[in-house]
Amino acid sequence: MRSEELIGELAAGLQPVRRMASPWRQAALWLGLAAAAVGTAVLMNGLRHDLHQRMLMPQEVGQWLASVLAGVLAAVAAAMLARPDRSWRWALLPVPALLAWFASLGWGCLSDLARLGPMAGQMRASWPCLRFILAMGLPLAAAQFWLLRHAGPVRPLPVLLVGGLASAALCSAGLSLFHHLDAAVMVLLWHGGAMLMLVLAGALLGRPLFMRRQA
Repeated sequence: MRSEELIGELAAGLQPVRRMASPWRQAALWLGLAAAAVGTAVLMNGLRHDLHQRMLMPQEVGQWLASVLAGVLAAVAAAMLARPDRSWRWALLPVPALLAWFASLGWGCLSDLARLGPMAGQMRASWPCLRFILAMGLPLAAAQFWLLRHAGPVRPLPVLLVGGLASAALCSAGLSLFHHLDAAVMVLLWHGGAMLMLVLAGALLGRPLFMRRQA
């Protein structure tokens, strides 16, 4: 067989490759979906009765803005990590916002201690926090994993972890708008615990999706 014939046979069944969307566009698409989903949940439940008073407290505003920023930056980081030509250092992008969130919670714990005394350390069960973040966060994480399913051969675990963090952080921020918690230590336990569970669940449940895509 001549070379021209071999090349012709190999090229006969080729299909044009669809160009992948840019990571910025993928992140923006998912963030729009997440904002719509969480915003709808907030509208359905109504804003909390003390939202105005809480938003006058600097640590409350800082806590909410830090959780939103962590979600946005984590979504961008996940989209970047899904590309083989991007540095692994994109995984560090949401870290400052996460540290700010924990710092605002720490400041809130001190403020609650000064305002409420020993009552600030009393813990109560708040299962609605856990249910909302998991119930809303898992579908959002699944949508993001579907958008970034091409990351299977690249960095599956970092993309899953950071993508789960993006979903959990935005769900936590949305929950703060309509669900009332008395003390920052309760926010740390229930919101932080639910975020951690969602990140781990995303990593465990998303791995089969990525592995099938790689196969």
